[in-house]
Amino acid sequence: MRHRRIDRLMTREVVSVRGDTPFKEIVRTLSEHQVTAVPVVDGDGRVVGVVSEGDLLRKTADQAAAPSGMPAVPDLETWEEAKAEGTRAEELMSAPAVCARPDWTVAEAARLMEVQGVKRLVVVDGDDHVLGIVSRRDLLAVYLREDDDIRREIVEDVLGDTLRLEPTALAVEVHDGRVELGGKLPFRGMAPAIERMCATVDGVVSVSRTRLTYDVDDTERGGGRS
Repeated sequence: MRHRRIDRLMTREVVSVRGDTPFKEIVRTLSEHQVTAVPVVDGDGRVVGVVSEGDLLRKTADQAAAPSGMPAVPDLETWEEAKAEGTRAEELMSAPAVCARPDWTVAEAARLMEVQGVKRLVVVDGDDHVLGIVSRRDLLAVYLREDDDIRREIVEDVLGDTLRLEPTALAVEVHDGRVELGGKLPFRGMAPAIERMCATVDGVVSVSRTRLTYDVDDTERGGGRS
């Protein structure tokens, strides 16, 4: 199946800062380019970290007294105190940067974001030079695919190329990313596998197989016809 690669979704024009970039210059860069984070690169252009609005806001939150009725900022750990007191990108950044390769699929990138608890990934080449940035919003763009495009991929790639079924073997309907499968299968045990494969198609929100029937129930001992 043709899973979308993040090099087709990422932002390619990426502004970065050096480790010695001062605090106010980072804020100015974020504002001028209307971004929420920038990679920090070394003298050879290799990514060493990322500095985000969250990293910078720590300083503001730590300096202000809590208004009446508002919770106080939690006590900082040693490394957090160092970041709050930082004045340059290399002191403020989150490091190492969480990076991805351009040939990763949307699913691989989303999984890494979830595991690492980050909102974006720096896309790098084999030498850790910046190629782009992919964000949560970029990954969600796959859900903007047209229903006809999703249906075509299910019929041609999943049912045809992968499962070797005739294009007309099953009825496939897609409405707002929700897939409904209908028709008759040779064996009942095929249904869960087909459902799982359809669910992995980019842009699919859900899959229903309640309209599927079968000739033989191979999931029970001895089997039997439906």
